[in-house]
Amino acid sequence: MSLNDNVLIKIREMRESFTPVERLVGDYILENTEEIPHLSIKELAQSSKTSDASVLRFCKTMGYSGYRNFIVSISASLGSRDEDSKAQYTDIQPGDDLSTIISNISLNNCKSIEDTLSVIDRKEITRAVELLCHSKRIVFFGIGASGLVCMDGEQKFSRINKMCHAYTDGHSQLTAATLLEKDDVAIFISNSGATSDIIDALEIAQKNRAKCIAITKYNKSELAERADIVLSISTPEITIRSGAMGSRIAMLTIIDILFAGVASAEYEEVKTYLTKTHNILKKKLRN
Repeated sequence: MSLNDNVLIKIREMRESFTPVERLVGDYILENTEEIPHLSIKELAQSSKTSDASVLRFCKTMGYSGYRNFIVSISASLGSRDEDSKAQYTDIQPGDDLSTIISNISLNNCKSIEDTLSVIDRKEITRAVELLCHSKRIVFFGIGASGLVCMDGEQKFSRINKMCHAYTDGHSQLTAATLLEKDDVAIFISNSGATSDIIDALEIAQKNRAKCIAITKYNKSELAERADIVLSISTPEITIRSGAMGSRIAMLTIIDILFAGVASAEYEEVKTYLTKTHNILKKKLRN
């Protein structure tokens, strides 16, 4: 099974965008994963209190032409899980000792990266890298924790002599989007894909014919539906963390992948730029 075919993770991530009937099917599957490969479409419909037609529509929502293909994918997802991958995201609990916190946070961050690898589309990554390689300018848009990811992207791409900037508040995002042009690439970062400031800036960027890349949770969202390229992440849904830690780690991983992709494609030039920036920083430290 390829890394981006884990249907169980995709069901979990898309749950909030399901219709009420789709959610009944999806919840039953997630709560009874081991028995699903052994159920007929009629049995799954009865168990989830839906209908045969509803189960079939659910399969198509998940990208499968029929029930059989869907069940094969479920079986493959189950077969790929080992004891580590079965570990669940763990929220911070009152009174946790530091040893427990260290273990849980580390596990959650690792799971965010692993699950992101399960939903990301390699072809979309390739398209994104190609756009970035040929871009006149790269502009990052994000609010809050996503804004921190934008700043990381700006720092990385600036070091290889790419003209880029990060905008992390609503007003500056609107003015920046207004000045985008056809050969610019705008990267919109939002876990929910529904942040109003981001959607407003996206609309303006598209009117100016800039290419728009979305880094967002694997889900049906306005950002995902409207962007030219969607790079999906997978994050936990837990209380105290509010997904912010996991989503930030997953988003930073996507930025690292894009940076490495561009650096590899333009290696000779990038090597020169990185050497120059490294040397000047090293010289500064010596002084």
